Amino acid sequence: MSLSPKTVEIIKATAAPVAANAEAITTRMYEILFANHPEVKPMFENADSDQHKKLAAAVSAYAANIDNLGALSKAVEKMAATHVKVAVKPEHYPIVGVSLLSAIKDVLGDGATDEVIEAWKEAYFFLADILIAREKELYTQA
Repeated sequence: MSLSPKTVEIIKATAAPVAANAEAITTRMYEILFANHPEVKPMFENADSDQHKKLAAAVSAYAANIDNLGALSKAVEKMAATHVKVAVKPEHYPIVGVSLLSAIKDVLGDGATDEVIEAWKEAYFFLADILIAREKELYTQA
């Protein structure tokens, strides 16, 4: 499976404004996530204080390389290993995705049209599927 050409086009077109606001987006995402799903907060107890910055960099890199995902293979591997360490499960991805999409909408405002949000939704869940599959392999090996 691959991303639709339209999604790739929209992600590329929105990569710059998302990158310019990435830390605000990820800070807002964590606010939304913890407000709506306080049960996941313990998973972040040992996270670095700049976790929102790391996620911001990852989101920006993903958008910038949406048409060259091979460039992100090392980052995906590192992310999957970290997720396994803190026991991320497939059911966590939808709640993070909804929180991220809400944060994009909050921060970008009118720039986050329905079409933009739908493209980011497709892109997020595409990456989530890659991470879930890799994490499943890592859990099996553990």
